This record gives sequence, structure tokens and C-alpha cells, in this order.
Amino acid sequence: MTLAWTNKKFNDLSLTELYELLRLRSEVFVVEQACAFQDIDGQDMAAYHLLGHAPDGKLAAYARLFDVGIAYEEVSIGRVIVAPEFRRFGLGQELMRQAIAHCEQHFAPQPIKIGAQQYLEKFYGSFGFVQCGEMYLEDGIPHIPMRRL
Repeated sequence: MTLAWTNKKFNDLSLTELYELLRLRSEVFVVEQACAFQDIDGQDMAAYHLLGHAPDGKLAAYARLFDVGIAYEEVSIGRVIVAPEFRRFGLGQELMRQAIAHCEQHFAPQPIKIGAQQYLEKFYGSFGFVQCGEMYLEDGIPHIPMRRL
């Protein structure tokens, strides 16, 4: 499946795009993972929003991209998500390839940091990310800091 990718600053998002991405984040991070947490964290306005739309126009994949000093001291990728109905098509890999490429395009090639759910360590490792700190709990879910040089 081929997605149409767009990468926009917060103020360039349409109201429909903003609604779609917040709905998807809520569907997965709050409902599916049964984790009550403050998803709208004040950082969306400083992020680039990478959106992958399916041929039917539905938001299938999403990630936030940050410049240095916003989420971490390094450039960072967060809120990495593939909609449940689009899983098992390899879109998670395509999303990460797109996210890394867009980070390099907007912020120049440099280290990228993520806060990964611990069970996804091997997945992120396949993109060159390595654990760079101790496991921590974020909203009751084990996470590990990872960095790609």
C-alpha cells in the first residue's frame, strides 16, 4: 500500500487534519493502550506533523518531528503511530523511513532521539536506534530512551 505523505507545521494543518491526527492518537494511545494521559501536551505547536494518508484519504500513519531543544536536546521523533486497520502492511517501517528523512531534510543530518515503548526496541533498532539510558515508566508503560547517530 502506498501512502501520500505530507509534513506540516502546526499552523499549516487544516482543521480536518488536526482533528484526524488527534482522533488517531486518542484511539491508539488512550483507548487501545488503556492509558489515560494528557496527549495534548503543549508541544504540537512546535512540531512538524508527518501525515500518511491512504488512497481513500484516511489517515493511516502519523508522527511528530521536533527540532533540537524541544522534546530533547537532540532532534526527536514522537507519537509514532499506524492506525489499527492499516497495520500488517509494513507502514510502520515506511513511517520511520519517512520520519528520519524529513528530520534530515528539515534539521540537517544529526543524532535523533526517541522515547520508545520498550517492547519496540528491536523495531527501532532496525533503523539504527540504540538504547541510551535506563528503562522508565511513562504513563505506566515501560519506555527506553534511544538515539540514532
